Amino acid sequence: MKRRRSPGRVLGLTGGVLLAVLLLAAVLAPVLSWHPPDAPSGPPFQPPTADHPLGTNDAGEDLWAQLLDGARVSLLIAVIAALVATALGSTVALVAGHYRGRVEAVLMRTVDLMLGLPFLVLVIVLATFFGRGLVATILVISVVIWARPARVLRSQVLKAQEAGHVLAARSMGASPARVIGRHVLPRIAPLAAAQFVRAANIAVLLEASLAFLGLGDPVRVSWGTILHFANARNAFLTDAWAWWVLPPGLALTTAVVGFAFLGYAVEEWADPRLTRPARRPPRRPGAAPEITDPDGPALRVRDLVVQYETASGPARAVDGVDFDVPPGRVVGLVGESGSGKSTLAMALLGLTRPPARVTDGQVWLGGRDLGRALRSRIAPLRGRGVALIPQIAMNALNPAYSAHRQVAEAAALTRPGAAAAARASELLELVGIPVRRHHAFPHELSGGMRQRIVIAMAVANEPSLLIADEPVTGLDVITQARIVDLLLDLRTRMGMSILLISHDLPLAATASDDLLVMYAGRIVEDGPSARVTAEPGHPYTRELLRGFPSLRGPREPLVAINGDPPDPLAPPAGCRFHPRCPSRFGACDDVDPRLVELGGEQSAACLLHQDSPSAVAG
Repeated sequence: MKRRRSPGRVLGLTGGVLLAVLLLAAVLAPVLSWHPPDAPSGPPFQPPTADHPLGTNDAGEDLWAQLLDGARVSLLIAVIAALVATALGSTVALVAGHYRGRVEAVLMRTVDLMLGLPFLVLVIVLATFFGRGLVATILVISVVIWARPARVLRSQVLKAQEAGHVLAARSMGASPARVIGRHVLPRIAPLAAAQFVRAANIAVLLEASLAFLGLGDPVRVSWGTILHFANARNAFLTDAWAWWVLPPGLALTTAVVGFAFLGYAVEEWADPRLTRPARRPPRRPGAAPEITDPDGPALRVRDLVVQYETASGPARAVDGVDFDVPPGRVVGLVGESGSGKSTLAMALLGLTRPPARVTDGQVWLGGRDLGRALRSRIAPLRGRGVALIPQIAMNALNPAYSAHRQVAEAAALTRPGAAAAARASELLELVGIPVRRHHAFPHELSGGMRQRIVIAMAVANEPSLLIADEPVTGLDVITQARIVDLLLDLRTRMGMSILLISHDLPLAATASDDLLVMYAGRIVEDGPSARVTAEPGHPYTRELLRGFPSLRGPREPLVAINGDPPDPLAPPAGCRFHPRCPSRFGACDDVDPRLVELGGEQSAACLLHQDSPSAVAG
């Protein structure tokens, strides 16, 4: 199969041809023009003729000769100024990146200052200060444009400094000059070449701008000076503008386009990754854990412990949690903020980051034993076997991409491009997004619509388990109800299980088949939702319910739970809820209760039920 040329190569070839034509015209200017550029050779304002291909200006000077001679001056200034600016920027980047510390701070703050100054004002001030002339023009342009290459190249120097062979050379006593010259400079040279082309592109425009403002070399003809004199001598009031203004303007445009196109190609050469789209890592056969219990629950968690390493010691955010999510059921996980709900969700997805880590426990997902190495073993299952609806939809969406593109990107995990796009359209309609809004950006949508898009992304590959972490936070009650109804509808349509995490116990109870009540990193009550809310077995559950109004029962004053959740670094002895519990008694201060069966599949970790016939480890 014939390999397609990358867009950068095609543009680079086009840009190279355009610049080659201009360069050839500049080199052959004495041969291609038969009149001097700075002496009268015909009558003023003469239209184009065979002897004067572009006519003459108001002084009778041949404009064709000036255009060719202007190419020599404009391109020479652009190339030399770009070389000086790139060399200066590279030097600053190398010194700052190698020596770091105060040297880097001083140099990079200077770079920031240069980039922060008004561009055109700086050019005019420097040009006025240094005066008019070829060298002065080159110096002004170089001083203005060196900072950008310095900033770009410095980041590459920092990366090169961390390369293994560079560290080895430094450890063996290589001098800074040798490290920079032999190891770092070759690494940044391709990118420096790309910065040179970019600088030349800017320089040719700056030279034309200075000359047009009358700040260029007064004794040399450039494309900018041609435009300056055309404007100063009222070329626009006569027909002469057609042969006096248009040719240098088109030449400038050709140079800018040529440098820009060539810059794309050089950037691809400097970074070959730009020549091909990013590829997802190959899916290795057998990478997912084997199924050990195909008929078991969608999710099974046993004795899971997640702790944060702090300067004061480990803090257990999840402390020995056990629960199941049966196939096709919705299990609600409720508790106050700080009870460990979101940490548990992140642990189940293998998304915890230091200082948090899973230190104990077993997790089975769809019958697959994930063990304690959740991060590595669950990675092939994320987005397929299990998916997440995060708390804040706006934070989960890329503001630069449309809704359709983001859902299609999620669907592309398991489908080719066209099928993923079709799946995105199907899902957006399924979650209630009108077709006319499919290509809207997140900021153009309401909070409820953004939440629906996140839900569409989560279910794009039909996961067996959906973890919804506070999926209706920040939405009004009507939108909350609609989102919950949507989740339940998707559960029925796709046959998936849902772990619904919320601080709103009544809402979770309404949407869930079963409830888990979490406090201080532990499950303190579980059971069917209707039974837990009708006859709460743990004082904490009872207190949570008292904080929400009832729409059907008698009106009662709302009561907040006294005190604050315990410090995970130093949880209280005995029952963790006893400092806040209105039903506490003496044993609560010393005895740590276990989950006790209350009947009807309901359990509670409370010493009030210690005489129940059986207990389950908590």
